[in-house]
Order: sequence, then structure tokens, then C-alpha cells
Amino acid sequence: MPRLSKKTMFAIEAVLDVACHVGDHPVRSGDITERQRIPKRYLEQVLQHLVRAGILAGKRGPRGGYRLGRDKSRITLGEVVRVVRNLEVESEPNDTSVGSPLAHLVVWPMWESLREEMMTQLDTITIDDLCQRARAKGLAGTAPAKSAPSHAVA
Repeated sequence: MPRLSKKTMFAIEAVLDVACHVGDHPVRSGDITERQRIPKRYLEQVLQHLVRAGILAGKRGPRGGYRLGRDKSRITLGEVVRVVRNLEVESEPNDTSVGSPLAHLVVWPMWESLREEMMTQLDTITIDDLCQRARAKGLAGTAPAKSAPSHAVA
């Protein structure tokens, strides 16, 4: 099965942290780092890509931080995974000479089909669904159970 990379896990954790902890003020990246134990070097890169994708909205300055780019019921796990996957693909070598005809004609197409099926399933899971699971496990933060639509901050 496709692997869950560190960056993908960090991105999911960061979006969930923002969804669970945002209140009157945006969530600071340092707070995410502390709560989720995500190395700052990974977090900053991932956060910027999530902002560019519209999943998060960032605000600079002393009272800055991150909010969701839109309501958590309209952000899917698949979207978050795609952002990181696109980031990782940028740094992956693309050498079609590697592998045999068996790999190119049989194994990779099957693997791609499985990946597409998984992404279809991930597109049915929202950040709100994961927040509800976190609440059920006693892991929710300060955000209200049913949040009002968030306002994007730039």
C-alpha cells in the first residue's frame, strides 16, 4: 500500500491541530510544534504549502498564526494528502529507465489503481470527521464542537 510519509502525517496533524485549537486568535506554529512534536523544519514548509492550497489561511505578525482556509466540513483528508504528495513529487527523481517491462506494464499500473482507490476513500473523510474522532478520544482542543465558518486571513 502507499506509505504514510512523515510529511503527510505532519500535515494531517497540523491541520487537525489548527481545527481543534483555533479560537479568537490564530494558532501559532510554535504551539503546533510543541503539542504535536513536529520538527519546525518540516512544519514550516508544510504549513506554507497548505496555505497556498487554501486548506489553511495564515496571518503574519505578533498575533499571527493559522486558521482553516474554509469550514472543516469542507476540507477532506484527500486534499491534505495531495498537497504533501505534490510537494514530495517535486523532489523525487523521475527516471523511467528504472524497472523492467513487468514493473512498468503490470506492477506500477496496479499500484496506481490502488492509490487512486485509497485517494477516493480519503476524499470522503473530512477534517470535521477527524475532529469528532479526536473529541471522542479526549484529544480535542479549545475549538467549539461545531465551529462557524472560518474567515480567511492573509
